[in-house]
Amino acid sequence: MFSVTNSLSKPIWGSRSFPGWWNLSSHLAKSVLLSSSLLIALAAPAQQDFAAPGASMSELELPVQGLETYRNIRKGGPFPFDKDGVVFGNRERLLPPQKRGFYREYTVRIPGERNRGPRRIVCGGPATTPQACYYTADHYASFRKIVP
Repeated sequence: MFSVTNSLSKPIWGSRSFPGWWNLSSHLAKSVLLSSSLLIALAAPAQQDFAAPGASMSELELPVQGLETYRNIRKGGPFPFDKDGVVFGNRERLLPPQKRGFYREYTVRIPGERNRGPRRIVCGGPATTPQACYYTADHYASFRKIVP
């Protein structure tokens, strides 16, 4: 078998010298990976930026049923589903953080659907004079702030 040796007939890539070099390089590689991951994590926003283009919509951009729900919220009802007005927990953490009970959710009907479907309006603050309302067409996967 062929092996590379130095003048003292000891293998250069033997069990003592190679692992030391390998440990140093792997530590360096791990450090580079960790620092780049940290930079990426710090650069990514923790929550959706509602000031960004497309993150808000006027109430007139809502679907017809959404506009009806939005107006009912401001009037205090009536609402077609028992769950309308229940506390929205913001477990997805896409809306600005608030104390539990701040947000309430309301169903936006879909013509022909028997169940509630995925469309909702979530409002925060007092029931008939909310501080902010958000529309989701995909069951809380994304939101757009409704601008009156």
